[in-house]
Amino acid sequence: MARIKGVDIPNDKRLEISLTYIFGIGKSLAGQICADAKIDKNRRVKDLSEEELNVIRDQVSNYIIEGDLRREVSTNIKTKMEINSYEGSRHKKGLPVRGQRTSRNCRNCKAHKGPKKVIANKKK
Repeated sequence: MARIKGVDIPNDKRLEISLTYIFGIGKSLAGQICADAKIDKNRRVKDLSEEELNVIRDQVSNYIIEGDLRREVSTNIKTKMEINSYEGSRHKKGLPVRGQRTSRNCRNCKAHKGPKKVIANKKK
C-alpha cells in the first residue's frame, strides 16, 4: 500500500479514487492533483513508480489536509460557540446548524449528540 500524509491508500483502485481516502481531498481535488502531477487519473496505484508517488506527495503537500484540516474545523466551531453566534448556539444545543427543519426531521443530529440536556430553572 502506498502511504501519503500518514494514510494508506488502496493499491487496487484508480488513483483518483484512492486519493479521496485522505481527509480533505474529494474527487475534484484528486483530479486536479493528478493533472498537476501530469499522471493519468485512471491508472492503478500499484502500477505507479516510486518517483510518481513522490510527485503526488509533493502536490498533496500544497493543500491543508488530514490533522491540520480537522484541527482548523474544530477551532472554527469552538470560536463560533465562544462568541455566541447563531451557528455556535445551534452547535451547543445539538441541533442542525444550516437552516434545516427540526419539527419533521433532524433525527441524525439529535441522535448523535445524545439525549436531551437539562437546562436548570427552565419553566415549561
